[in-house]
Amino acid sequence: MPSSTTKKVLVRRFDREPLTGFVNPQSYLSPAGVELMKTEGTVAVVPYREIKTVCFVKDFEVAEAGPESRVFHTRPKMDGLWVRMRFRDGEVMDGILSNNLLQLDPYGFTFVPPEPYSNNQRIFSPREALSEFHVLGVVGSPLTRRRRKEIPKEQIGLFEQQE
Repeated sequence: MPSSTTKKVLVRRFDREPLTGFVNPQSYLSPAGVELMKTEGTVAVVPYREIKTVCFVKDFEVAEAGPESRVFHTRPKMDGLWVRMRFRDGEVMDGILSNNLLQLDPYGFTFVPPEPYSNNQRIFSPREALSEFHVLGVVGSPLTRRRRKEIPKEQIGLFEQQE
């Protein structure tokens, strides 16, 4: 059974005012663009070439995050691919992409921003909006998990029952 849930989004566009509205997260990406139900109630398809980002937000009224929160200042803790994107207008943004190739969209990339607890929870950026895309690292790879050190047999246990 398909979901009827809609999510609040802020569509940032190149050289135009941002749009606010709602999208169905399962079907908002179409070959022509992003299907958006505006807050006035009209439905529009915004072409990918106009879109910079589609930000899934908690609240429409909260101001956008400043440039200081667009990149990670230290290595991220969240599992996934740490990526850095440069947009056509020169803006740089970091994010964490899922490390699952089945979750990649053919039209762009959905990622978690550097401050996931801010107003922007997830962000989608179309491929056409990007001039560069770099993977900076793999965070939480199962291949690099550290093994626990073995406890020497001479070590006594403090909380184990002694016989």
